[in-house]
Amino acid sequence: MKTDLAALLNPEQFEAATAPDGPLLVLAAAGTGKTRTLVYRVVHLLERGVPAGRILLLTFTNRAAREMLERAQSATLGLAGGLWGGTFHSVANRMLRLHARALGFPPDFAILDADDQRSLMGRVIKDLGYKPKEFPKREVVLSLLSGAVNRNVPVADWLERRAATLDETPEKLLEAMDRYQAAKRDMHAMDFDDLLVNGLRLLRENDEARERFQERFLHVLVDEYQDTNALQSEFVDVLGARHGNVSVVGDDFQCIYSWRGSEYRNIMDFPERHPGTRIVKLERNYRSKKPILDLANASIAHNPEQFPKTLRPTREEKGALPRLVEVSDGRAQAARVVELVRENLAAGYRPDQIAVLYRAHYNAVDAQLALARAGVKYAITSGTGFYEMAHVKDVVSLLRVAEGTGDGLSLARVLRLLPAVGEATADKIVRKVDGLPDPESETSREALAEALPPRARVPWSKLGEELGRYGHKAFPERVGDLVDVFLDAFYRERLRKDYENPDERENDIRELLADIAGHESAKAFLSDVALLTNLDREAAAKAAAGDAGGTVLLSTVHQAKGLEWPVVILIWLCEGVFPSARALEDRGGDDEERRLFYVAATRAKDRLYLLHPTLRTMPDGGCFRAETSRFLKEIPTTLYERESVGLDSADDWWSGGFGARGGRKAPVSRLGPAGEPSWRPGGIRVGGVRLNLPF
Repeated sequence: MKTDLAALLNPEQFEAATAPDGPLLVLAAAGTGKTRTLVYRVVHLLERGVPAGRILLLTFTNRAAREMLERAQSATLGLAGGLWGGTFHSVANRMLRLHARALGFPPDFAILDADDQRSLMGRVIKDLGYKPKEFPKREVVLSLLSGAVNRNVPVADWLERRAATLDETPEKLLEAMDRYQAAKRDMHAMDFDDLLVNGLRLLRENDEARERFQERFLHVLVDEYQDTNALQSEFVDVLGARHGNVSVVGDDFQCIYSWRGSEYRNIMDFPERHPGTRIVKLERNYRSKKPILDLANASIAHNPEQFPKTLRPTREEKGALPRLVEVSDGRAQAARVVELVRENLAAGYRPDQIAVLYRAHYNAVDAQLALARAGVKYAITSGTGFYEMAHVKDVVSLLRVAEGTGDGLSLARVLRLLPAVGEATADKIVRKVDGLPDPESETSREALAEALPPRARVPWSKLGEELGRYGHKAFPERVGDLVDVFLDAFYRERLRKDYENPDERENDIRELLADIAGHESAKAFLSDVALLTNLDREAAAKAAAGDAGGTVLLSTVHQAKGLEWPVVILIWLCEGVFPSARALEDRGGDDEERRLFYVAATRAKDRLYLLHPTLRTMPDGGCFRAETSRFLKEIPTTLYERESVGLDSADDWWSGGFGARGGRKAPVSRLGPAGEPSWRPGGIRVGGVRLNLPF
């Protein structure tokens, strides 16, 4: 007895699931039942008589593959047994086991996991004669190599493109990568990227293997096609070339991973590469209420190149309009986040039904602290809070040394960042200077310098001099000057060796300085950090013990893709933050950033809050106007309700003055960088932030 698909699927899903042979592009907009449609496409093929062994299902996660295969198996009472399904890498591995000798590998070749790769690259770097601090970290070298491989570009070309962020010449990096590749071959081993590279190479170069698999797979189905990179797209095209039955499911509106190699053109050009493609659009949304969908539709419509789609609600409840909340600054925004969480908890939502989303991890600093102080349990998708990131902890340790509030551990951490200072040497020096020297004492600083290895003395001398001046400057400028010297003396070079994207790490540090400047003093900031990190550790311990309870989730939008919550609070909707200034510069346009905003909005089922601070704090304690995100400006005002928190009116701050507590008005300087208004030291406090005025 065949499954009654017409009773289980809506008309568009049914059309996609039962489409005749030939290329098929299913454009599944957010929340429209993509997985369900793909599963029933498999069911239809099996019940139509296609043998399971002649169907290939490609996914991006093993979990997705297992879920789809189990559902197909259940729906067909076991007909799906024998179907090839899994990630691109697992399918390539299966093919290579059958034909490895054609590429010079034994069938039982080894697969290197992440630890194996790091160990092997570390050995290669050591054999080249470099000490750990003299060469980029092995993780950085491996990431650069993977970036080239997954974009299907020559490694040398990729390194030339990345030259501005590299500490070493491309030639040195290329030598290490070549030796790493040779070492793998000598070991008869492949790493994760090699599986796809060699799987595609097998299909390109070996006629027997290519003809075998092209003939075998009568139907090739692909999930999340918009996320494919150049290698994966070609892998699909080659396998489906003989029979032409390639069915891909994806959404061009949700292509947001170009930074890790995904290629937008794959889905846009699919009909051109596969003449006669049938296109089916899934637009009935089963997730969100109508006002949220109206806002998402209005936003994404501004992208010039797309397959036009309009999300249509299936939920009958009317729903509240999304709410645009304007606040004075980041701290006021964090306070409002806490209030919104409490409001929705009081309305009956559980903590795990609420998510706070943001463009980058550093955007969540104030929110983390505010939630921790309020006793609201939260979890972070990355598992690592902002203040637990290594480069942030390095700067915090430096500040503890400068303030004299740290201990030997803080000093040892800073010393280990210097050339020629390892863990043992740092611990020995700390013991010799008796824990923590007096930063203002020249004698104390000189004693520490004499204990350092010769190669570390010059960079330390610059930092030591600044530490001596630290206490005689005004807050927060003294913190900014100290960190500037720290970066210039040796830490910027360290960032370039330790991270593939050092500019992003330095940007984190600048945001950290802005956060410090928003405090009354450096000591107050350090107290807040101690509170936050201790609460984070306590929450992590409870989670590990299975006692996490309901938690509000804090997540970047990228990590939230594929998830949904009844309540979504989207923060920092300002130009330069969301959209990201760096992303606009790197990509030369705002299309992908707008798709990212669309993804964020469509995570919400019932309630959507869009928060815009009108001020951003600068590292020196001044402020500049935070212009409203273009994504908010593009949306008709009838599609959201507006709320101003702590502002006399939406424009009062910038119409020749601002509304301060007590009603005081003052002119604003409009001489800031890039046309932004800017203020310098000597101002008043409004909403917890010092406004530095020009008088």
